Amino acid sequence: MFELGRLGAWAELPFFTKELPAIEAILRTETREILPPPPLVFNALERVQPKDVRVVILGQDPYHTPGKAHGLAFSITADFGGRLDSLGNIFKELQTDLNITRTRTELNDWADQGVLLLNTILTVPQGIAKGHAKLGWQSLTEQVFARLANQPCAYLLWGAPAHKAARNVDSVTNFKLETAHPSPLSAHRGFFGSQPFSRSNAWLRSHGHGSINWGDPEAI
Repeated sequence: MFELGRLGAWAELPFFTKELPAIEAILRTETREILPPPPLVFNALERVQPKDVRVVILGQDPYHTPGKAHGLAFSITADFGGRLDSLGNIFKELQTDLNITRTRTELNDWADQGVLLLNTILTVPQGIAKGHAKLGWQSLTEQVFARLANQPCAYLLWGAPAHKAARNVDSVTNFKLETAHPSPLSAHRGFFGSQPFSRSNAWLRSHGHGSINWGDPEAI
């Protein structure tokens, strides 16, 4: 069901031989449309190899509206044209934090700079948020974090599910910022004003890395 040839070093994780076959078997019986399309389910891992990860942004599950999700947490396909919701609030915080106005909704350029945009659940049935929450995808997140354990990164953890998933991430060796989720329902409870972009860039520079360009890629 899934093509794993583009995973690179991530393919070494036990998840792909132990847990994934059972998930695939269940998904083959799914009568609803699965989002994102199967070729894009592992997009986040395919775009950023373990050795290149500098920042981790953890989402919950993909958008459940057709044509919106493409395998990167919070990212929205360029031709979607609908409401931005959480991504719109992320852009508002970016404007406040770094005085950067971003218009491009696809976040491929963030991924290409070493930002791992990973959801804890990688598929969703059309129209039903968290509809695949019990399939076992969370094991992959745990193994990804274990793989990165000896590689200091900046972790931007937005919302209680992300806090829980990253509970074992060492806050001494890594930059670990836990805030409310950028959803319109919770962004005013601590996401706005948290300065995730400037703070993660400052941490990266202090560890000898370059800053992430969070704006439109044309601004590089």
